[in-house]
Amino acid sequence: MGRDPLRSKGLVLVVEDEPLVRMFAVAFVEDAGFDVVEAADANQAVAILEARTDIRIVFTDIDMPGSIDGMKLARAVRDRWPPIEIIIVSGQRRPVDSELPARAVFFAKPYDVDAVTTELDRMAASF
Repeated sequence: MGRDPLRSKGLVLVVEDEPLVRMFAVAFVEDAGFDVVEAADANQAVAILEARTDIRIVFTDIDMPGSIDGMKLARAVRDRWPPIEIIIVSGQRRPVDSELPARAVFFAKPYDVDAVTTELDRMAASF
């Protein structure tokens, strides 16, 4: 996190169990001008969300090991931290709009980095 916090567009929590995929996501989110914290699963993500008040966007994969997948995490975020924006990604399944929490946006893997960056910027403009 060598970025100047005054220049950051906000803090994004990236939740992805695959280390290489997480590294890629963290890199492009940072390149888009955001600060990033990482979680390897939904339980770790909830612990981070409970400990911090500065997270503005959660970027989560659906398919993760453990009792909470990315969809359940997204619903928990919407219920417990309503102002946080949500981006959901998956290479395995494509949820229908009715499955997504309010204001959540879905991208299929492999996702278009430019499209996700545009969405991050749109979300950042709302806070």
